[in-house]
Amino acid sequence: MFVLPINTLSRHSQRHSQHQASEFSRRLESMFHADADQAMTLRSPALDVSETATAYTLQLDMPGVSKEAIKISIEGRRVSIDAEQAKPAPAPTNADASQPPAPAAQLLYRERALTRYSRSVSLPQEVNQADSNAKLENGVLTLTLVKRQAAGASHLTVS
Repeated sequence: MFVLPINTLSRHSQRHSQHQASEFSRRLESMFHADADQAMTLRSPALDVSETATAYTLQLDMPGVSKEAIKISIEGRRVSIDAEQAKPAPAPTNADASQPPAPAAQLLYRERALTRYSRSVSLPQEVNQADSNAKLENGVLTLTLVKRQAAGASHLTVS
């Protein structure tokens, strides 16, 4: 077996080796950075829960999400929040409406992919949906969940 030290390789062999290395890097990069139209990241948003005598307050960080994209479901004590971040808008190409539209810009590189948020919480007591509310402000979703009042003891008359 014959081994050549790197410094004695011909220029052709060096270029060939560099080409193979860059091709390998490009393919490896493409595996981890899929097309942003298809790529979606699933995140569990940071959550703070506080309680008063009458309600629970949940605060979740959901940057880049519109209020229309948030779905909240309440089943007894379980609260589930799902949302999908809006697709990043392309950079504007022409601000003057009197001129014909400019051709669409070709995207060269993208790191901003879609993000889906999902979180479920089981609370100690059931929630009254009718009196509860939610608001989204500065990327923070705040849920005020009113506790359902326990039904009082009922008496049954024996006949």
